[in-house]
Amino acid sequence: MLDFRHDILPLKNIIFRTALRIVLNREEAEDIVQDTLMKLWERRDELEQVVNLESFALTAARNLAIDRRGRMENLNISFDEEMHDCPDEGDGSSDSSLVRKETHSFIAGIINSLPEKQRAILQLRDIEGKSYKEIAEVLSITESDVKVTLFRARSEMKEKILQKKSLFL
Repeated sequence: MLDFRHDILPLKNIIFRTALRIVLNREEAEDIVQDTLMKLWERRDELEQVVNLESFALTAARNLAIDRRGRMENLNISFDEEMHDCPDEGDGSSDSSLVRKETHSFIAGIINSLPEKQRAILQLRDIEGKSYKEIAEVLSITESDVKVTLFRARSEMKEKILQKKSLFL
């Protein structure tokens, strides 16, 4: 028997991060998590037949996020450092702290400039550690499409990083 606390509730963090990558707004992402969990609760009797509960939940969240993003008026909300897990800065110098913040901001800007599909795949693969097969299931695309899109996202990021680096040489 499916236990909501044990089987579904632990998925809330990955659902949040996936939604956040799509809508780029913390409050909207939190609403999407709640809506997704409510939908799963309402369909709890049907979930016994679901083979991969995490993929099912992420697909539901992704669909809700895409719908919400379409309704949002302002899509230019920037990636905010406090939205994500940040390593402790410890007793580092203010120079290294500033460099770390600027680097984080630069990388976040690159990620946010990627098309939604590339952002979602990059999130699921490089941050969440999902397999190509799992990503393909969540996004309803082929594994080869996942690989190609991920390659393009990484290539675009690399190109932008190299452009920035060349400005300082």
